[in-house]
Amino acid sequence: MSDRSLLRDLPRLALLTLLGLLILMPYIWMIAASLKPLDEIFRASLSLLPERFYAVQNYGKVFAKVPVWRYLWNGVVVCGGILFFQLLFAVPAGYALAKLRFPGSGIAFGAVMLGLLVPYHVPALPLYVGFSQLGLLNSYTALIAPATISVFAIFLFRQFFKSLPDDLIHAARMDGLGEAEIVWRIVLPNAWPAATAFAIFSVVAHWNDLFWPLIAVNGTQYATPALGVLYFRSDEAGDDFGSLMAAAVLMTAPLVLAFLLAQRRFIEGIATTGLKG
Repeated sequence: MSDRSLLRDLPRLALLTLLGLLILMPYIWMIAASLKPLDEIFRASLSLLPERFYAVQNYGKVFAKVPVWRYLWNGVVVCGGILFFQLLFAVPAGYALAKLRFPGSGIAFGAVMLGLLVPYHVPALPLYVGFSQLGLLNSYTALIAPATISVFAIFLFRQFFKSLPDDLIHAARMDGLGEAEIVWRIVLPNAWPAATAFAIFSVVAHWNDLFWPLIAVNGTQYATPALGVLYFRSDEAGDDFGSLMAAAVLMTAPLVLAFLLAQRRFIEGIATTGLKG
């Protein structure tokens, strides 16, 4: 990059840096608060660096009072299970809507679009009653099953598959591949950017979800990370916001690490998932 180009882009880079810091400020403050004693957190003057380093006490209390690894494992199982089934259903559905011609395809896509308008909270009551009658509450099944079909995933993959050349599909059919083989052996390997982008959306949404786990789970055995922080707030932390922020840092750290590792694919997936009709 030349000096003239860098000078021309400097205002834009400065603005983006400022906006990025504003967005990250709550997370930065959370990390700073997890390193401080309680009397330093609520001072009138704002200082990110602690005068007394209190990380050992705050994080030590979390590991002593909270089954951290159980909550994290529950989060991995729930988010991994949800993502697996979402991809299992959404990839073939998106392919069918994008590349196949069948009666009612327009109506089916319209139903998908209408599904995007249904709030997540609407089916919670009938789902709770159904799982209760089946005796499936307080289990991984109750946490995973309601989110296995994602209309957003179907829409996302449909838009991405629209951009794939039809010649690729025709060539696979001429080689004798069936539609299922085309989906999993040809189409999906070309859709990894979109799959990675959706995986980030899905994992972040369900890792941080508190609404449905609070309804479906009772106790710590199947509690997800967000629910675990709530239990810690109610039972152990009380008004000790230093240790509460330490628990929040531990529960969100895997998300930050996963995003940093997948950010290139995430940006590529968002950029290449067009809005072709």
